[in-house]
Amino acid sequence: MKSLTILFAISAAMAISVATTRADFNKESRVHTEQVLGLRRFLAQWNTKPSLTCDKFPRICRIKNGSPGPDCCKKKCVNVKKDRFNCGMCGYKCKYGEICCRGQCVNASFDKRNCGGCNNKCRRGEFCVYGMCNYA
Repeated sequence: MKSLTILFAISAAMAISVATTRADFNKESRVHTEQVLGLRRFLAQWNTKPSLTCDKFPRICRIKNGSPGPDCCKKKCVNVKKDRFNCGMCGYKCKYGEICCRGQCVNASFDKRNCGGCNNKCRRGEFCVYGMCNYA
């Protein structure tokens, strides 16, 4: 009985020690995370790298790797031949259900020259219905 009491006391002391260690570790981890976030915020404030926007440097759209297109519309690089929000020229939006093909808004569900997508032509005598040539 005496050894059981001693064993119980030792296990209780170990549990308290582990709980205290976990709490200290969590507290240290939280403090470290807050310090890192604070450092990132501080560095972000002092980021003095000049931003190159296409409204000031229009050629940046043609030079930049991964650019969506060679044209500049509202400080963004776009391709006016494919972009449905700037189709043919900046600010010209295609209607709902239309896509931009070669700078013109077309309804790809019913257009024989752009059936289901740009430059997808139906054969002679076929019709474009719901984006498919000779549907049903």
